[in-house]
Amino acid sequence: QVQLVECGGGLVQPGGSLGLSCAASGNIFSINIMGWYRQAPGKERELVAVITSGGSTDYVDSVKGRFTISRDNAKNTVSLHMNSLKPEDTAVYYCYAAVRHPPTMRPYDYWGQGTQVTVSS
Repeated sequence: QVQLVECGGGLVQPGGSLGLSCAASGNIFSINIMGWYRQAPGKERELVAVITSGGSTDYVDSVKGRFTISRDNAKNTVSLHMNSLKPEDTAVYYCYAAVRHPPTMRPYDYWGQGTQVTVSS
C-alpha cells in the first residue's frame, strides 16, 4: 500500500504565489508518473500538471507559464509551485502517483486526500 500526503494549500490573494508538496510512502519500487489534478465545485477533475520519472512535464494550457511541477525521485516527492494565481485556480488539488510494487511491478494509481487552494481578495 502507498500513502500520498499533501501539504500546502490555503488562502492566497490574486496574483500571489503558493507551493504544494506531496510525499509518497509505502511499498514502492518506482513511481512512473506523479502529478497534480484539481477539481472545482460543479466541475470535473482535471489534470493540472504531470511529471515522469525522467523529468518530462506537461501542463494544462491554463497554467502554462505560471505553474511549475518538480519531483525528487530519491525522496518520492512532487511539488507544484504556483505563481500569478487567479480566482479560477480555486479548487481542491489532488496529488497523483502511478506506483509499481514488488514483486510483480504492476502499476497502481494512488491519490492524495486533497488540499484546498482558494484565490480570493
